[in-house]
Amino acid sequence: MIKVVRAACAVALLALSLTACNNGDLPPATTFASFSGVVTDAGTHQPIAGATVIVDTVLVATTDANGAFSIAKVPSGIVDYIVQAKGYTDVNATGTADPGKPFKLNVAMQQSAAAPSHTPQPASRT
Repeated sequence: MIKVVRAACAVALLALSLTACNNGDLPPATTFASFSGVVTDAGTHQPIAGATVIVDTVLVATTDANGAFSIAKVPSGIVDYIVQAKGYTDVNATGTADPGKPFKLNVAMQQSAAAPSHTPQPASRT
């Protein structure tokens, strides 16, 4: 009898824990937006291949040879994004993604200032 009660309690706890996983806290698919765009050089207007687009610190995309990128599911609402590319100044901004609508993000990046060159001078002999 005790084994039957224990088994029934175990089944009840398992059923309770499984139903708790589907409590509606997960956002429905309509609360997502898609992100896409092109990253270019602000001066030359040429695409930047290999740039990294980071949305809300966890969603990452890399631009292709045409400077294009896309991220299929971005939670809607206010989003922070960073665009980074070697030799360019990072772009940090905030936007609002509407649920179920595409968010177009075209970024023109400024080349970063070159580090000052330092030519070592030979030591003078005295």
